[in-house]
Amino acid sequence: MLVIEDDADVRDALGRLLNASGHVVRLCERALDGLRDAAQWEPDVVVLDLGLPDLDGATVLRRIRVVSQVPIVVATAREGESEMIRLLRAGADDYVVKPYSAEQIEARIAAVLRRGGAPPSRVITVGGLTLDADARAASLDGVPLQLSRLEFDLLAYLMQRPGKVVNRRQLLAEVWPAESRSLETVDVHVTWLRRKLGERAAQPRYLHTVRGVGIQLSAPAEED
Repeated sequence: MLVIEDDADVRDALGRLLNASGHVVRLCERALDGLRDAAQWEPDVVVLDLGLPDLDGATVLRRIRVVSQVPIVVATAREGESEMIRLLRAGADDYVVKPYSAEQIEARIAAVLRRGGAPPSRVITVGGLTLDADARAASLDGVPLQLSRLEFDLLAYLMQRPGKVVNRRQLLAEVWPAESRSLETVDVHVTWLRRKLGERAAQPRYLHTVRGVGIQLSAPAEED
């Protein structure tokens, strides 16, 4: 299990509680560490506090959803139906309102584990592009692609939205760490990704620039 919580007392108490229940637990104080561990460690459940110091918890939730369908229980200080709807739409599987009891968080975790059942397929295919989110591997026409972490996350985000034009600011907010955000870095990584796909902006196969709007990933016409 992965716990992303900046309050040391709450974090340590959760760690002790889950360890005592027989779970292997990894604790993170900061959002960026949690995002890294969610991608690399592949936990069974993530317990995510929304009040993190380095990145808004709802943004962390959406970013985890880019590459993983791991069950996520979010902890929020806000109550009410609108907050519940917002969190569920952002990708949460369940939520608890702070302060919560040990029995409540244990019950929420057990519930999302029961609902999880067999994990859904996390292999995405668009034309000759295939991406395996679990293995963090991608291939083009059967040939493995050597992608950096950000290139992989960028490709995963676009492949989950085939045919949709995504603007650069949305890509920046959803894919990039807070400390390295600039619109220029989006352009650079799109260029690098294009090269690895063997295409150019002037002759795109998969990555299409819609001038003044954003980037669209779609299968070549002959592969539709």
